[in-house]
Amino acid sequence: MFFLAVLYGLMNILSFVALQNIGAGIFTIFAQCKILTTATFSTLLLGRKYSAGKWRALVGLMLGVLMFSEPIWNNIKTSETEIEGNPILGTGAVILEVTLSGFASIYFEQVIKTDQEQLGIWERNFQLALGSFPIYLMFMLHSGGGDVGYFGGWSIVAVALSILGAAGGLLVALSIKHGDSILKTLATTGAIILSSVLDYYVMGGPLSAIMIIAGAQVVINICNYTFDKTPEESVVPPKGDPERI
Repeated sequence: MFFLAVLYGLMNILSFVALQNIGAGIFTIFAQCKILTTATFSTLLLGRKYSAGKWRALVGLMLGVLMFSEPIWNNIKTSETEIEGNPILGTGAVILEVTLSGFASIYFEQVIKTDQEQLGIWERNFQLALGSFPIYLMFMLHSGGGDVGYFGGWSIVAVALSILGAAGGLLVALSIKHGDSILKTLATTGAIILSSVLDYYVMGGPLSAIMIIAGAQVVINICNYTFDKTPEESVVPPKGDPERI
């Protein structure tokens, strides 16, 4: 799991490098490719074979999420970085980050589904946390704790968000163990739509006609993928006790 922790740390670094050199709009466009990279690595590493209907649903889902985020990438002035950056470096960083994201999701699924030691989700997440701790500790020491110091900036909201983030990590692991990484990706895209709708009603966020149509397209493609009855083939059968978490 230390290898996976290094991957996640590297992905965070690449995200910072990308956003320092390209605008948020371009970053958002490339970020939607995670859907396809996850499916591609699922085919390469796990040997799964998806039907043409599922591939069409994934492409449609990617385009739907891209159109739903239109307020971000279509706002050219706000998406440009204030600091003059290197577009080639930024684009390369976000493409590599998207590729690693797809690989990391499938690698984690492969680990928990072909676990010779038959460790549960709790044990695997604990291992991942222990592997991540020294990596992020080095980041903290390198930055000197930032503007607020090593233990500054904590509030009730920050603590609550940390707890929610930890609980979300467990839910992601459970969804991968009892489902797969593609279903986790479908749930994530659905959550983007739900959070944007809540943002509109609670915080007064944007919800244009384009976003509504794109949201409907996302929901339709999630249903198209989920209810496709074409059987999947995989050369990596699960091992161990599937009920143990």
